[in-house]
Amino acid sequence: MSNFIPTYAHPDRMPIDISFVFEDEKPAGKHGFCQVKGDHFYFEDGTKANFYGVICNGAANFPSHEYAEKCAKRLAETGINYVRFHQLDAEWATPNIFRFKTGRTLHDTRHLDKDSMERLDYWIKCLKENGIYSCVDMTTYRKFKTGDGVKYADLMMDNMKCYAHYDPVMIELQKEFCTNFWNHKNPYTNLCYKDDPFFLGIIISNENEVFKNQKARGDYNFIPYYDDMFRDMFDKWLKEKGVDYDAYSCELMNLDDKLQVEFRIELEKRYAGTMYEHIRSLGVKIPICDTNWCACGGLVKAQENMDFQDGHEYYYDWRWSEWEKRSWHKHILEHPFSPLRGLATSRIYGQPMYMTEWGMPWPNSFRAEGPLWFAASAAFQGFSGMSVHTYAYGTNLSEDMPLGKEATSNAIGSVPFREGLFSVWNDPSIYGLFYHAALLFRRGDVSEAKKTVGSLITPDDYGKKLGKYNKFAGTAMEQHKVASVLDTTDRTGLDGVYPCDSTYPEFDEKFVKSDTGELWRDKVKGIAAIDTKMTKAIYGKIGDAIRATQKPVDNTISVEGMSVKANTDFGVVALSSLTKEPIETSDNMLLTAVGRSCNTNMQFDGEKLIKLGETPVEIEVIDALIRIKTDKKTLRVWSVNSDGYYHGRVPAVWEDGWLSFHIGPNFPSQYYLLMTE
Repeated sequence: MSNFIPTYAHPDRMPIDISFVFEDEKPAGKHGFCQVKGDHFYFEDGTKANFYGVICNGAANFPSHEYAEKCAKRLAETGINYVRFHQLDAEWATPNIFRFKTGRTLHDTRHLDKDSMERLDYWIKCLKENGIYSCVDMTTYRKFKTGDGVKYADLMMDNMKCYAHYDPVMIELQKEFCTNFWNHKNPYTNLCYKDDPFFLGIIISNENEVFKNQKARGDYNFIPYYDDMFRDMFDKWLKEKGVDYDAYSCELMNLDDKLQVEFRIELEKRYAGTMYEHIRSLGVKIPICDTNWCACGGLVKAQENMDFQDGHEYYYDWRWSEWEKRSWHKHILEHPFSPLRGLATSRIYGQPMYMTEWGMPWPNSFRAEGPLWFAASAAFQGFSGMSVHTYAYGTNLSEDMPLGKEATSNAIGSVPFREGLFSVWNDPSIYGLFYHAALLFRRGDVSEAKKTVGSLITPDDYGKKLGKYNKFAGTAMEQHKVASVLDTTDRTGLDGVYPCDSTYPEFDEKFVKSDTGELWRDKVKGIAAIDTKMTKAIYGKIGDAIRATQKPVDNTISVEGMSVKANTDFGVVALSSLTKEPIETSDNMLLTAVGRSCNTNMQFDGEKLIKLGETPVEIEVIDALIRIKTDKKTLRVWSVNSDGYYHGRVPAVWEDGWLSFHIGPNFPSQYYLLMTE
């Protein structure tokens, strides 16, 4: 029988503080500027750079001084060392980088608001002091105005996809913004942004390029002036090549048309190259990428000259509307292919890979599988960084905010679900597991793959939708590191190259194990494990065998040095050392046990939300017998509640090198500290 207990999220602090593990990494920038070396990020002094963190959307980037100080510390307490500044330019947010308050008409977007910049400057100071870096988008949801000199600005939606990639006026405005931003001097650090190693990377344009059919996506207004401009450019390009082709009667966005795809590759390269050169001319030193999703093979080709690649990946079905709230409740661990296959497509062999957005959002009952699966998979692939979408969209956070509270309707990106679904700051099933995700990713607890195999993208694939349709990546990347291989890619060091539409020969549709032996996933049983010296986890349908049969069963699940025998059907049990010693010899460890969480009185009818509910948020208690191999005979198991108080001491027995204790019946909680004193 399920047992749910109340839990509280405090916007100014975490129940447990693990920032001491990374104390030597403060302040951010102490190792010099971030640079690209091979397929990873490194600092100037040679230190490998791994970034685990969150996104702050819109107004969340312009906090009050008091909030900035508290939130930066809270992030660091969780183990986070990276915040992506996202949607700084979004008109729907208050403040944004062009306007501090709503009310007065904004006639142009050519000036950085002094009050907003003062807030951002102090936020940077606080993050930097706590060892937290930032990657920043140059263009996300900027809504151009007539005063900017942009034609038909009033007809555009809350972004300018994809016109800003080829309209000369918009390109000059983007360059002007970059100039103003990177030359801005922060009075709290006494550094111009371009001279501050606090910044680790730049995304030129978020989820924006010339291949995606924006009109079909619904976030694009058809404006003949700009489509005619595209046709004129296409016609000129055809004439220069001596090709007889009617650019004015062809169907636009026809990616089966190889000429059009070839032109779009050149157009995308031209835009990205222009912006790249301008940013470099300002004296900016950090790595730069173009955009962050994979529309087709041609977009991969167009980005081959960037410093690194970026990508976004979600496990969600996008059926949340303004009028009806529907969401699936499915296990990522039962998925037949790797849900990260789209990122393997975006990544080009020999270049670093970033994941600036991932999510397995509320209200999926099984979302607790997400944090550790995504973090372990990204670490195994050797990604340089990752951030969840999103921490919050604003700063008006409080203990009485339920999960999924919506702050807006369809104002954000022309969709209605951003705030309610994606904010994780108070979600025990997501943010509550960030301790372990940050530790395993930043420390390198999970080893990179031993082998690297290539997913071949040929010119015949340039017009094809790849991403999640990349069969090879989907069938290979939980076993080895996978990256795309183009005709110009140096293949030195690869352990094989396979067509992107082929199935990896060693693919097993039921069970997959990494070539390091540290990660495995049973797709049939819906169970996964992380088995390293510093972090161990068993998660998914951990006690489901009890419900599957009337007969007594031994539902113990084991990794080396730890076993879990659960009476709760679903959950995550994660253990990490908080010292430099491995779990077997550590005298200070954190164990987190969490599964389902929901608002009080929250109600669903199948996949349809009937009632949002209210606080307190409730978590299902994980009832399980835990055994851990340890040489510390005097380890005590302390239950810690959501306020950070010692809730009680859980009875534990050490015998023959194993510590055994039962969580759930005594002092139920999400967090347990295992300490010798």
